[in-house]
Amino acid sequence: MVGVDALPVIVEVDVSIGLPVFTMVGLPDASVRESRDRVKSAIRNCGYPFPGHRVTVNLAPADVRKAGASYDLPIALGILAASGVIAGRHIDQVVLLGELSLDGSIQPIRGVLPVAVAARREGRAAILLPRANAAEALVVDGLMVLPVESLVEAVDALNHPLTEIPGSAGSGIRRHDGAACAAAPPLDFGDVAGQAMSKRALEVAAAGGHNIMLVGAPGGGKTMMARRLPSVLPPLDFDEALDCTSVHSVAGTLPPGTALMRERPFRAPHHTISEVAMVGGGSNPRPGEISLAHNGVLFLDELPEFERRVLEALRQPLEEGRVTVARATRTASFPARFMLVAAMNPCPCGFRGDTRRVCRCTAPQIERYAGRISGPLRDRLDLVVDVPASASNTRDVPRRDLSDEIRSRVMRARNTQRRRFEAAPSRLNASMEGVALREHCALGGKSARLLDAAIQRFCLSARGCDRVLRVSRTIADLDDSPRIESGHVAEALQYRVDFA
Repeated sequence: MVGVDALPVIVEVDVSIGLPVFTMVGLPDASVRESRDRVKSAIRNCGYPFPGHRVTVNLAPADVRKAGASYDLPIALGILAASGVIAGRHIDQVVLLGELSLDGSIQPIRGVLPVAVAARREGRAAILLPRANAAEALVVDGLMVLPVESLVEAVDALNHPLTEIPGSAGSGIRRHDGAACAAAPPLDFGDVAGQAMSKRALEVAAAGGHNIMLVGAPGGGKTMMARRLPSVLPPLDFDEALDCTSVHSVAGTLPPGTALMRERPFRAPHHTISEVAMVGGGSNPRPGEISLAHNGVLFLDELPEFERRVLEALRQPLEEGRVTVARATRTASFPARFMLVAAMNPCPCGFRGDTRRVCRCTAPQIERYAGRISGPLRDRLDLVVDVPASASNTRDVPRRDLSDEIRSRVMRARNTQRRRFEAAPSRLNASMEGVALREHCALGGKSARLLDAAIQRFCLSARGCDRVLRVSRTIADLDDSPRIESGHVAEALQYRVDFA
């Protein structure tokens, strides 16, 4: 795996006269070199003879470092083919991958879906893999899938003609309607009593894909509302589900037996997370939290408590929707287009502005606390909303604004954006730039004068002004308005002025 893309590796095996030595070349790392002992034990424990001669295994291309245990099965099958146990001549038409146990059973591996996509793209006939990973490979049409549970089953599959196996090959899983595969979310906005302005802001953020900050005293419901945000987002379509599943498959976080992810991801890392865990990396680069939140929500609770370097690393992915991890031997790129939902207290103690409790923080303490979030990062957040902690007027409040009701309004607004940006790679207002921004967010009359006055009074930057326009366009879409009116700009500004 290079990022979320699969690179084909040719496993060549030669059994020749000489001392019984098992040599492996082709830049294998320690995990691949350890496969020699697993392969030997698996072959013998399955009843096959292991060659008593010199065995040489070459992993090509030789300039790419090989890592992981997925080379166990192809190495073992290559040795058996070179020894005459596998008689079929079509072994080079099949993509092989799997980790071997000492008894010859085959364990599941990571990254099967990207491998299946690459195999189909390169015209391979079939893929032989652990049965536990078969659901991922079946997503790809036109690729025969041969699921096996042991080395013996793998040998039998390769010794017979590649024919259709009922329930395991051929047609795969067709492209599906995203709404049909969406599971009912367990959390609902109807559980949130009061907080009308906060819920409205989250609805606007969901409709346009905007980043949002929730600021308020402890106990106001910031985390509660943030965790319910995925319940109002539209279901994943096929392409989004494919991207999300590929990332989680590479990271090893995909539940066993999962074909495609059904729900938008929601990631909530702890504030002690490292920069590598957040962005991705390592000697063999793997996706981080921002990539695992691709097409979903990244929730950062207690935002000022995160390390400064971790927060600053978010700036580029928030703009580009992708993160590139460069290492000495390779460069890996991961998708990272997510909604950022941040939450913080107004001061270190959390009670600043609370009418019931006294804030004992000094002015320098409050200034240092707010200064932990840099200006450039604050400028990349589209909305900020105050979440009051008062519990008055929330008892016995009837359930309203259920997630299904909010989702219907969000989907209607997103359908409007999809038609607007039909030919664009991104279909959300939050990603509008350049010509599209000038064309679809044109202001006139009272709305233009209102924005000009806000720029002067609150010293909005050019980026901040653009984000006000994008949020205004989303609010207009929620109102089914073809033009941005002054009321839409005014509502967008009330979510922005706290950044000034």
